[in-house]
Amino acid sequence: MLAGEEPIHSNHQNSSSAAQQSQKTRAASGAEYRGAKDPVVVYRDGPFSFVPATLSQPLRIEFGAADREFGLSCIVESMRGGKGPAYADPKSVALYKYAARVARSNANVMITGETGTGKEGMARYIHEHSKRANKPLVTVNCAAITDTMIEAILFGHKKGSFTGAHNSAVGLFKEADGGTIFLDEITEMPLESQSKLLRVLQEGEILPVGASRHEKVDVRVVCAANRDFTREVREGRFREDLYWRLNVMQVDLEPLANRPADIVAISAFMMINFQKDSDKFISLSRNAVSRLKEQSWPGNVRELSNVLQRALVMCDSDRIEADDLVFAGAGLALTPKKDEVPARGTSRFIRGRDLHSISKNVEYEAISQTLEKTNGNRRAAAKELGISERTLRYRMADMRALAA
Repeated sequence: MLAGEEPIHSNHQNSSSAAQQSQKTRAASGAEYRGAKDPVVVYRDGPFSFVPATLSQPLRIEFGAADREFGLSCIVESMRGGKGPAYADPKSVALYKYAARVARSNANVMITGETGTGKEGMARYIHEHSKRANKPLVTVNCAAITDTMIEAILFGHKKGSFTGAHNSAVGLFKEADGGTIFLDEITEMPLESQSKLLRVLQEGEILPVGASRHEKVDVRVVCAANRDFTREVREGRFREDLYWRLNVMQVDLEPLANRPADIVAISAFMMINFQKDSDKFISLSRNAVSRLKEQSWPGNVRELSNVLQRALVMCDSDRIEADDLVFAGAGLALTPKKDEVPARGTSRFIRGRDLHSISKNVEYEAISQTLEKTNGNRRAAAKELGISERTLRYRMADMRALAA
């Protein structure tokens, strides 16, 4: 995402000159963004341009045949609604073509990939491209439900079936009837509940807690987990028969670092969405884009989102430079398992070990967390921290310098 600079040109055979690209560009459209002097432009194997809408209008992007010629039709399709996914890498283009074919079937789907690669987004994509798209998509984080309540939440319960059940309630499977249910972190489901889920998949019926009769449901199941399914099966924590019932079609998401073109496309998409209610538009410089593409991204898309939001909060100009990008320390423990104690992270600001450095580190971490908590509202952050806005600005400038 670039503003006011020479566009990035690729080595595509059909884009030998800027003039040729300019002639083929038909994509840029939309209302002029208040405060933006130049169009926001992304190039990847040809032109892909768009301008965000005004504050009073939703994001509006239109695309022409030129984009399909350069292999960007998938980005076109997904970004029209301002929701995503956004992608441009050949690996992702092929993956989403495959996912669209999977979506047209009624088969259960298992989504695999590292944390933060966008498994929930892929589940949504599959649902929205299926014959069930006009029916509910219900998302469940199995890790967030206690073992004692998971069956009641998934399958429903009858009044008086357990302490506190003052009324009957339908479960999430019933809510998803006719549509899709996405079971995220399914490997966290207790074995007893797994056996009941297996019956749902085999017979197409649920048994609410406290009920004596089964109820028919028509639900497509899409599941995902950060853990290795085969290892969970091998070590007895996940039923093998359930694994084979779920793994009819598998969609494997590549780490973000393996999809460099996606880093640019996703950054562009996020920058627009993060700023749709802003008075001015902040862009990414070429150096910032290059810095983003150099990272290993252990947290994948989720980490990229955090980095961009942090940069927007701390940017005092109309352009984010490479030095404005603050990345998590290499020692930061990401997504600890339930039975693991997270390791202490290395500071992303201070590298020294003396008392002064440690004090500064605590101060800057507090500022960073408070800014994220207040969604970048400096006045609210300063008030919560008990300092003036001017002091906060000085501290933020120091943070940028130390993180460079």
